[in-house]
Amino acid sequence: MKDREIFSRLTTTMPFVIRLDGRSFHTVSADFRKPFDEKFSDLFVKTAELLFSKSGLSPDLIYTFSDEISLFITKPVFDCRVEKLVSVSAGFASSAFTMEASSASPLAFDARIIPVSESQFPAYLAWRQAEAWRNHINGYCQKILTDSGLSAAAAQKKLNGLNAEKLHELAFSNGINLAKTPAWERRGIALYWGADTKDGYNPLTGESVQVIRNTVVIDRNLPLFKTGEGANWVFSKILVPPTCI
Repeated sequence: MKDREIFSRLTTTMPFVIRLDGRSFHTVSADFRKPFDEKFSDLFVKTAELLFSKSGLSPDLIYTFSDEISLFITKPVFDCRVEKLVSVSAGFASSAFTMEASSASPLAFDARIIPVSESQFPAYLAWRQAEAWRNHINGYCQKILTDSGLSAAAAQKKLNGLNAEKLHELAFSNGINLAKTPAWERRGIALYWGADTKDGYNPLTGESVQVIRNTVVIDRNLPLFKTGEGANWVFSKILVPPTCI
């Protein structure tokens, strides 16, 4: 029957992105503040930190907003087997998030593989960041309409008929400048490797020394990835390996 495992031989090219999406997370977020709650966002950040340190996937960078997490992988893991990559990443994220949320019920992520070239990293991030911006606008405007008495379904139906200018006007007329909200709400959050210098001790010489080690950086003030500055930022974080040990 081994030959019936037809997908076990399916592999992806390098490099690639694994995108994880929370399944039915609108029910998970029901108890959090709308439209954004830093406590809810922190659950994704903590899950991403565990994906960095414990999953065995060895991502170079992770980008998260709303209920999705993208892992950028430039080193071959699990022999690039798609079946293994999606099952391990989705299973690990699901269990990690369930633990971090102290949920009495299991929570689930689905996963997909997106093969990309190194030159396409900024384009992928710009695409997801544009979705984060749309999610940000929609979240604030839906909160305004539901606070006015509309149901969530009625509010979304009304929003579907408004262009970006009208959405901005709706928010601004209710005292919200969408360009001045916290950066992580508008642009998402990234995690990547950085260097951390700490004081240490050399037992052989008895001397105090400085030790440089890898550390995960959590960045809530991201550039716009569609710009040249944003593209350079991406390449500096993914394609330049850490110099620390």
